[in-house]
Amino acid sequence: MKTLKVDIRKKCGDFMLVSKLETSSDRFALLGASGSGKTMTLKCIAGIEKPDEGYIAIGDHVLFDSSNKINLPARERKVGYLFQDYALFPNMTAFENINIVCRDEARTKELLKKFNIENCADLKPSKMSGGQCQRVALARMLASDPEVILLDEPFSALDNYMHTIIEREIMDILAEFDGPSVLVSHDRNEVYRMCDTIGVMDNGTLIDVQDKESFFKHPATVASARLTGCKNITAVSKDGFASDWGIKLELPPSSKSICYAGYRAHFFERVEETHKGEPGVFEVEVERVIDDTFSRVIVFRQKGNASESSDSMLTYITGKETSVDDVKFLKVVPEKLMFFEV
Repeated sequence: MKTLKVDIRKKCGDFMLVSKLETSSDRFALLGASGSGKTMTLKCIAGIEKPDEGYIAIGDHVLFDSSNKINLPARERKVGYLFQDYALFPNMTAFENINIVCRDEARTKELLKKFNIENCADLKPSKMSGGQCQRVALARMLASDPEVILLDEPFSALDNYMHTIIEREIMDILAEFDGPSVLVSHDRNEVYRMCDTIGVMDNGTLIDVQDKESFFKHPATVASARLTGCKNITAVSKDGFASDWGIKLELPPSSKSICYAGYRAHFFERVEETHKGEPGVFEVEVERVIDDTFSRVIVFRQKGNASESSDSMLTYITGKETSVDDVKFLKVVPEKLMFFEV
């Protein structure tokens, strides 16, 4: 199994892109907000963009090395890139879009059959559905016999049903693929299903690289916690006062450098009024109730909390059978709190 090594820097508008990753058998994910540098990292690997400095290699195959003035053109990099918008040639049929990469009619027909798009062979992208275009793009990506696969938010243009179908197909491809892959996404559930290792892009810098289980259980930064779906974050003083939430928390023994705390919306426990005033207990003042498809979202704050911070509003997710009238006091379970230095 070849290893993808990336250690690059590139000035991108208001921030400096600093990407450093190494992956081989892992299915690696870049998780981050829009504009954080995820797609730029892929474009640098593929040769579409040139870093200002650094090094990119697949095994012993050096793609870019600024110190030795190496910068292979994209066509020589053996990189399979699945673009967010498919990037099919609009004036070419499905057959031609694939064949232009592999230059082998037998191989093209094999890929059309593999992705069940033989009936699209003579159709141009404008005459195909989104799912068909995606399959053609997948076939074209594999036509180059890539050493690494790059997936740039591959499901963003698909409806929920087709998203599920294409995701399964891509997971099958990755299971068979004997090489590293990198998925760019801002969907935490998608990343969890498809990848083994996750790194966060935050303002151009790759941070908090962990295996997925550790990443979701113990995100290292506030930015990581938010990307994993943690909806409740507060600044914390050295004595444990959560200034945004307006309550006192129980801090762990080694808490000198703790600045923030986070708590997941489905971890709250309902308690009786007798617990009022205890550390980690909210007297709930409901601000809004939102019924989701299979759950009830209760937006609340600590009763009497005068903080104007957006983080003073907390989220509690419970079953749809829960009556709002029963949500008077909620408790934070100390063992489930997450603490952050930054």
